[in-house]
Amino acid sequence: MGDPHPKLHATELTRTFGRAPRAVDALGPVDLTIAPGEFVCLVGPSGCGKSTLLRIAAGLLRPSTGRLEIRTTSPRPAAMIFQDYGIYDWKTVRANVRFGLDIQRVPRREANARADEWLARMGLADFAHAYPAALSGGMRQRVAIARAIAVEPELLLMDEPFAALDAQLRMILQEELLELTQTTRTTTLFVTHSLEEAIVLGDRVLVMSARPGRIIAEHQPPFPRPRTGDIRSTPEFTSLKSDLWDLLRKEAVPA
Repeated sequence: MGDPHPKLHATELTRTFGRAPRAVDALGPVDLTIAPGEFVCLVGPSGCGKSTLLRIAAGLLRPSTGRLEIRTTSPRPAAMIFQDYGIYDWKTVRANVRFGLDIQRVPRREANARADEWLARMGLADFAHAYPAALSGGMRQRVAIARAIAVEPELLLMDEPFAALDAQLRMILQEELLELTQTTRTTTLFVTHSLEEAIVLGDRVLVMSARPGRIIAEHQPPFPRPRTGDIRSTPEFTSLKSDLWDLLRKEAVPA
């Protein structure tokens, strides 16, 4: 990517957990550049450090060595969405979506209006005053997405957000996320186990090695934007999925 001002730039990034002699090298070194508005998917075997990389980008973990910079113009650059929704059971759906805006001290009327707008866009308007316990898994994940996007983050970090959902629901939410990110052009780093998901959503798919995770390959799905999930039925889709699977299978098999 020849962008002179990348949104995210990581150089020689590593992360080690614990102390010698029992230290575990979890990640790196990783070099990564993401351009503004780009949707980058990260795939790799279990335990290869994908989530660790995401948590460093979110500011939840410090790298052991190297640097990660996010170039932003706003005070709240990144929002993160986890696999387990991360929403608060004791808050209503609307209060959950408004949560980040409340932290930013957005005036209550404006915060409610913005929360309601995102609830409507995510098909949750009728549930604004319900509590998460009353919602299905797919709806809870929609609340998490609405909450993250309501703050208009410059970088969206998603850690296997659809992994717990059944296949049909997963496809529906992929479509919704496609539509959403193509409209808002939000720079996104998306970690997934699913090659299909990565190809449907990503401008680029980066493949990570077994631990310590390094980026060993990069593919650009050959589908122009705006795109829909219909690309799943194309021969190009099948061919790219099989190429990625060959790479991953080598990494998943213990040496």
